[in-house]
Amino acid sequence: MKILTKLYKEFFESESFSGFLLIIATGISLLLANSLFSESYLSLWHYKLGLTLEQWISDGLMTLFFLLIGLEIERELYIGELSEAKNALLPVIAAVGGMVVPALIHYSLNANSPTQAGAGIPMATDIAFSLTVLSLLGKRVPLNLKIFLTALAIIDDLGAILVIALAYSQELSFLHLFFALAIFFALVLCNRKRVCNLWVYSIGGLFLWYFMMRSGVHATLSGVLLAFAVPFGKGDSSSPSYKLQHALHKPVAFLILPLFALANAALILSGSWYETLLSSNSLGILLGLVLGKPLGILLFCYVGVKLGITTLIKELSWKHITGAGIVAGIGFTMSIFITLLAFKDPSLIQQSKIAILCASLFAGILGYFVLRLQGSVDFKF
Repeated sequence: MKILTKLYKEFFESESFSGFLLIIATGISLLLANSLFSESYLSLWHYKLGLTLEQWISDGLMTLFFLLIGLEIERELYIGELSEAKNALLPVIAAVGGMVVPALIHYSLNANSPTQAGAGIPMATDIAFSLTVLSLLGKRVPLNLKIFLTALAIIDDLGAILVIALAYSQELSFLHLFFALAIFFALVLCNRKRVCNLWVYSIGGLFLWYFMMRSGVHATLSGVLLAFAVPFGKGDSSSPSYKLQHALHKPVAFLILPLFALANAALILSGSWYETLLSSNSLGILLGLVLGKPLGILLFCYVGVKLGITTLIKELSWKHITGAGIVAGIGFTMSIFITLLAFKDPSLIQQSKIAILCASLFAGILGYFVLRLQGSVDFKF
């Protein structure tokens, strides 16, 4: 349990600090995109080295982010909060509600239109930003709420990964997909044969990424597949999975996610930028994240508890669940990532990013104050 607690604490602290770096990176990117250096700054991300610099970040470096998320999901399933059905069901039910309701809100406003593909955008929760809000609250919120929100966000990301795989894959090359899956199964076989050398999985992972990218399925999914091929063992400090997760925490939190923010928050804000918030796509994102997330999470949790499917976690009140639901409306990284897959039209991508930034900012501030004041009022059902 000491190893588990240490790794979770490390994960929480790195993700929390990453949130602060994301805020700084987003601010810098917005300032530079709207400064005298705008043209040079925007062209930087389109500099080509085979792929554009922006593509290397989104398709290449973000694969390591997905690898880390996959390793965290694996750890939670084996020895973490998701290893026991009793503990797992509440965040699982919450995550399902937090994905379904926002997607339905967006779809209801954009059905049978070119922006219908954006229904997946408000489904995701940004782990780094959401845990940053909880870290600012310190001991005002119980540890169990941090664990609940972490599990919810991880399951959310798993849902987003499935959405990417099913809805946003391009035309498939079955030959390249065959090679990718063959490499994955070869790595799984290495796992079964107790091959623990991380170089085997690293080199295999590079080939897996290449063939996955060429297959038409988004390359970042190779990170998730690789995570489940790496041996977990007992999950202690000698485990290859533990070593890899420990090694990825800081590069992902302090380099990859801030780079992603720098590349994707480079928005030119015209004098009438706020008018785009009234489009059906933007409203779907705003209402999905700000209203749909807390509504879906609270409603599904309430029904699950009342039906006896799950129980409210010790130390948590319904106001904690509501506050966590609001904070889960911070979609930033994953929402922007899905935007880039859902749309090709630069103007749609621009308006979607603006809506995501506004919704995430509002959800973060509102969630912070709801949880900060949670001691004064409580919800009784």
